Formats: sequence, C-alpha cells, structure tokens
Amino acid sequence: MFETKSEILKHLVDKFPKRIKELENIFNKKTNIYIDYANILSWNDRLHFNIDLKRFYQFFRSFKNVDKIYFYYWTLEWNKKSEKLIKDVTSFWYDIKTKSVKIMKKSIDTTSIDPSSTAILDNFIRKSLLIELKVATIEYLNEKLWELNKQWLKFIEDRKCNFDVEIWIQMHEDMRNWNIENFILLSWDSDFYDIIEQLNVNSNKIFIFSTAWKISRELNESSAIVYDLKKIRNFICWKKQMDQNL
Repeated sequence: MFETKSEILKHLVDKFPKRIKELENIFNKKTNIYIDYANILSWNDRLHFNIDLKRFYQFFRSFKNVDKIYFYYWTLEWNKKSEKLIKDVTSFWYDIKTKSVKIMKKSIDTTSIDPSSTAILDNFIRKSLLIELKVATIEYLNEKLWELNKQWLKFIEDRKCNFDVEIWIQMHEDMRNWNIENFILLSWDSDFYDIIEQLNVNSNKIFIFSTAWKISRELNESSAIVYDLKKIRNFICWKKQMDQNL
C-alpha cells in the first residue's frame, strides 16, 4: 500500500500508477533498503539525473511495508561538505551508518625506477591487466607520471572507506531479529555477490536498484533481481530534472 502526504508525489502517482504497482509488488513483505552512497555518487552521470535524498526518503517511506532505509557513507573530518551532507541526511530521517575515511598517500615518484618498470603502476592497475600491456605502453605511462613529478607532484591521496561488512552484518541481523524478508540494495559493487547468495538461501527476496547494464557482471549474474531506477526518475530526482511535461 502506498500512502503519501506530499502533493507532488500524489500528482506523480496519478501520472504513473504502473510504477507504484510495480513497487508494491516488490515491497509485498517487510522490507529494508540499504544505500551504499559512495556508489550512488558515481551513478549520476550514468543515470543522467541526480538522486534527491529527501525526495527519495519521502517516496519509499510512503510504502507501508518499507521499514527502514539505511544510509552508509564516510565522514571526512574537518570537511564542511562532508559534515553538511551527514547533517542533512540526518534531518531526512535516514538510519545513518558512518565512519571516518582513511586517507592514504600513494607514491607516483618515478625518478628512481627503470622506464619499463611497473613498480609504481602496480599500485593503480590490476596485475591481470598490467601483464597484457606492451612495454611501450608501460614506458608511456611512466613518462606521464614523470611529467607530474617535474611539477613537484610525487604523491597522490587515495580515500578508502567501504561498508561491505557493515551492510552484510546489518542485513543478517535484520533477517534474524526483525523478520525482514525483502532486501533492497543500492550499489553496483561486486563484493555484495556472496551476501546476496547467502540471503537467497533463506528464500528472501533481494533486489538491486540500479540499471542492469551499469552494475558489475557479478551482480548481474547473482540471484538478485535488478530494478531500473530510471523507471522512477520523476519520483526521486532533483525537481529541476523532472519531466517538464508533467
């Protein structure tokens, strides 16, 4: 059942009743939603619209069987943009899970290596790909790094903070302790394949809200059902990106 107090949503429901019916069939039992937000940020250009987090929450919480919407994202200390995002999302009533991001310095200093060496590239390119590259390509890439070195850039900062384990633990806790039967995951990360298959053993329904041809091959081959977010674009995008013909 879908019930909303938002006039905009009521208007959209009248325009797109089929989409509401689709989601009511997906949320036919007690459902939780898990948002791996770092993944979502990379979707904006691919989806050709931005997800409005406030509208997203209002829309999905209008479905009677949706219990909790978890929001996983890192916090970068002393970063005003990061702090504002967490503050805003808190005000939207998401169940927030956050932790400090790890910032690692990685060397790109090629001054002491052979031009054909992969010593630096090993830190950025998977070995299975490196072994396929020709020596001329390796030398070219090292040359480009050397050009950066001449500009006094010898390290880059790499931010690392994932929530795979936290989401896995939360899903299992929700299944065991809170009788959640339907799980909605917003992520394209292949690391979730094992989580999906384990949940599926217990006859739960797992859905990935994304776009079928944008998620990893592993997730496309998993037992999860992919629901295309573009179908509900007008319900969850920035207002200025809504179909102007509505």
